[in-house]
Amino acid sequence: MELTEFVFNPKKGIDNPAMVIAEDSDRVSGPTPRVCVLKREEGQNLGFHLRVERGHQGHVVRNVDVRGVAERGGLRDGDCLLEVNEMFVGDLEHVKVVRMIQVNEPQLCLLVLDGEEYEKAVAQGVDLKELASAQRGASWKCPRLCHIPRDPVSGLGFSILPVEGAKGKFTINPATGGPAEKAGVRKGDRLVWINGAMACELTHSAISKMVKKSNDHMTVLVIDSEGEENYGRRRMPILPGMADAQNMPHRPRRLHLEQGPDGYGFFLREEKNAAGHKVHMLGEVDIGSPAELAGVKYGELLLEVNGVSTDGLIHEEVVSQIRGSGKKVTLTTMSLQCQDFYTKLGLSPLLFTEDHSPVKEQNVKAVPAEQSSAVVKLSVVPAEAWQELQVEPKPRLCVLQRATLGFGFHLGCVQQKPGTFINQVTAGGPGESAGLLQGDVVVEVNGTNVEEECLEDVILLMKNGGSSLSLLVVDREGYEWIKKHGRPITSEKVVKVSEVQENVMSASPSQPAL
Repeated sequence: MELTEFVFNPKKGIDNPAMVIAEDSDRVSGPTPRVCVLKREEGQNLGFHLRVERGHQGHVVRNVDVRGVAERGGLRDGDCLLEVNEMFVGDLEHVKVVRMIQVNEPQLCLLVLDGEEYEKAVAQGVDLKELASAQRGASWKCPRLCHIPRDPVSGLGFSILPVEGAKGKFTINPATGGPAEKAGVRKGDRLVWINGAMACELTHSAISKMVKKSNDHMTVLVIDSEGEENYGRRRMPILPGMADAQNMPHRPRRLHLEQGPDGYGFFLREEKNAAGHKVHMLGEVDIGSPAELAGVKYGELLLEVNGVSTDGLIHEEVVSQIRGSGKKVTLTTMSLQCQDFYTKLGLSPLLFTEDHSPVKEQNVKAVPAEQSSAVVKLSVVPAEAWQELQVEPKPRLCVLQRATLGFGFHLGCVQQKPGTFINQVTAGGPGESAGLLQGDVVVEVNGTNVEEECLEDVILLMKNGGSSLSLLVVDREGYEWIKKHGRPITSEKVVKVSEVQENVMSASPSQPAL
């Protein structure tokens, strides 16, 4: 039988000796946090709710699903959250803690304290941040996420060797002065993760092939051997969300905008990416506007509004969020290149968001007089109301002939509200040729007004028209202007698309300005 070493605790007295494991003797009298590792599969949820409750301190775990991801990971009803992926959350706003959990999915480590222990610790004035940090011990060292660009001469500048007698463990050694060393890799580091794959699940041969096939860069997650042992002792996985990632080449930016007299000064449009998912993309930015001074860039993706994800929201909902922010709004944006980078790594780019300080001083060139009309088209709209358009809008009559694959456009609508708009126009299709633009509001279909009709009725009306289709449309800004001024859309105001085909085809889709 294996013997366990015990020590005598003299504080309890000779007649009632307390026997405890030596390495835990310093923790028996205080609160004991627990590590809960949660990992969900695609389509699963984490299986618990996180709340702030009246009469309770901290972020409280509730409604833990029986046999769900959270319960299997060790979470219990009433637990209070201390850390998410080794970041203390006790002093953070609740919405920020929820966001951290969402961003770090599908796998994350939670450090929690039993609800009763948490209340006692708070009452006794225990420093919860220090308590959480103490669980890691003196040997804890943060893992490092290192992005290594390939040098034309020296390559990536590292070698990877298996650890003798330890299956699934590898050592990475950088060449002195090479790209890997400059990226933060140190001699003797353990390789945890490479280009999105866990090293422990790969063979040395498979890793070698990955390195050879890499093009101009590679990203690795590493930690020294002592740090690796520390995580092993605590039975915790080493995850990218825990890492120091100072040299990552792309990062989303958190921009802080203050509304000016003419609004924020940028346009927003909804598009579909290569995978067919809807994304919200920043359009034109007015010269000298708050948006330009804050760093808003044309063509970037809008990920969050005031820390709330735009994923799954329709265009009108995102615009409403921005306008509802009042005089200040915080936007999280990233470039398409940034999106592609993190998609290939299988990581959420929001893990690496950085604050972008607004430009305090910037030389803005004067706009030449001959460009004044273009500035009018890009004028901004205050959050509380549409700005007066400088040019009266002109509805357009677009006549389409059905092709093999249809009319070449898709309709959109605001849920549970009448009215339809052109959501997408197929490149080279009949819709584009007829002059339809993404965002156009559909006023009439084959001479019948459809402004108060639901989407299904509009589609049925189009189908009944046969192979020919006549649409009376107007851009969104123009439509809002017309409605605001109570002016009817009459045939006298209709522009025949055939007469201005070149102008229509070269114009960019009109979108609500902000």
